[in-house]
Amino acid sequence: MTATRLSLQLADIAQSKSDSFVDGPFGSNLKTSDFVSTGIPLVRVQHIGVGVFKDGFNQFVTSSKFHELSRHSARSGDIVFAKMGDPIGRSALIPPGVDQALIVADCVRLRVDESKANKQYVTWILNSEPMLDQIARRGKGATRQRVNLSDFKTVQIPLPPLSDQERIVRILDEVEALRRLRAQADERCSKLVSALFDEMFGDPEDGWRNDKFGNVGSLERGRSQHRPRDESALFGGSYPFIQTGDVANSAGRITTFTQTYSERGLAQSRLWPPGTLCITIAANIARTGILGFDACFPDSVVGFIPGDHIAVEYVQAWLQTIQKALEYEAPQAAQKNINLKTLRELDLIVPSLGLQRTFAARVAEIRQLEAAQAASRQRIDDLFQSLLHRAFQGEL
Repeated sequence: MTATRLSLQLADIAQSKSDSFVDGPFGSNLKTSDFVSTGIPLVRVQHIGVGVFKDGFNQFVTSSKFHELSRHSARSGDIVFAKMGDPIGRSALIPPGVDQALIVADCVRLRVDESKANKQYVTWILNSEPMLDQIARRGKGATRQRVNLSDFKTVQIPLPPLSDQERIVRILDEVEALRRLRAQADERCSKLVSALFDEMFGDPEDGWRNDKFGNVGSLERGRSQHRPRDESALFGGSYPFIQTGDVANSAGRITTFTQTYSERGLAQSRLWPPGTLCITIAANIARTGILGFDACFPDSVVGFIPGDHIAVEYVQAWLQTIQKALEYEAPQAAQKNINLKTLRELDLIVPSLGLQRTFAARVAEIRQLEAAQAASRQRIDDLFQSLLHRAFQGEL
């Protein structure tokens, strides 16, 4: 149990009132000519995870522009907040090694007075569900909600004595280390199917025939004929409706859905059977997912139903090997897209069906491993949030 705690506003734990709690500069202060291939990195909203800073800077500004906007600078050990996004108000510590950086308009930077608060403790507590809820309630805006700097400053944070903060950080850091190890294992597992495909089919054998993708099964676009597409009467029924984002985020197997069609929606669409390979052809190019249930999808998704001499898992793995090339070559108007003719004309090597089925069986084993790892990841995440909640309540 922690000792008696204070509850302070975030502004009260900043190093100074004048420059320790700032948001990014107005967008008009940064022009295209200010960006360079190397230089001072920009900290953007996409770098801010829930308690985790996502490295990989890809935009930089000149030294002269940095000095001009130095009030909005950031460095290792600063806490950065997301003024918008999901979840709004998430925060992360800028990691070691970043001597100089510049935050953008949708970020807020807090430099903590470490005589009052442990900066890692502050970051962890701010990402607890009660704190994120408190921050989200301060959001303003009709279409895209955001939290202003002045509202961040008045957020109340529970502060036990520093010794207790440090003890809580040690506990949470241990669980975070487990989360990182789990993520590394998941990353390695995600590459197993591609490695297996290369091992079994990377060196084509004599007797394997060549064919066009359009010849080895049924390859047709989804259907969404009604205009406007978002008319409310089309939705809310019992027929799952899958969109490009559902496919792109499916990790290869579509097992959940967030939208449904009504009877009217179904009448202007088509219901595809389980086992259909969904292929995105707009925005997310050539991402795939195998349907686990009957579902409809729009014409931005292509459905492939395999013929008698092809295994859907083989086709899915083959498409993964050429996905980057298809995405690179896709024309772009408002958004990238490829057409059905392009897919149908792709050259495909067709190994023996027995070998494809062996591959499919081994892929099924990998999917079982992935499911077990996902369950493990969820347990660790639940433990982490439980500990955060207990810390917030003063029970850790």
